[in-house]
Amino acid sequence: MTTTVGEVMTPGVETATPSQALRDAARMMKTGDYGSVPVVEEGRLVGMLTDRDIVVRAVAEGLDASTARVGDIASRDPVTATPDQDLDEALTLMARNRVRRLPVVEDGMLVGVLTQADVALEAKEKKTGEVVQEISQPTSTPSEVG
Repeated sequence: MTTTVGEVMTPGVETATPSQALRDAARMMKTGDYGSVPVVEEGRLVGMLTDRDIVVRAVAEGLDASTARVGDIASRDPVTATPDQDLDEALTLMARNRVRRLPVVEDGMLVGVLTQADVALEAKEKKTGEVVQEISQPTSTPSEVG
């Protein structure tokens, strides 16, 4: 019998809204020690806000975190899984897309998040190691200093 995403995901996760002040979302992420947070509107997943989004799209661009909105910088169209999806398929998605947190949706509504920690608790040790290695691959090569 295969394990499904719904059996191991974290349900009831904290979320942000597109109209929420970026500073408030960043504080929530700091307090909860989250690297990302789903962005929802009326329960529907509309994006993901990551700590990298905040740095690259807000701080580096000089946006004011008290006036900028989550919807201004959040990543749109995130990769998702469904609760009935096979866990191995979800692990492949996480590795291929290099994401540590995979939103879980049912009929467009956010029902939870599958995290590396969830996977580590459930999956076989070898498979978990492979997925973590794939997710952790750099997305770009560092430039040469010369």
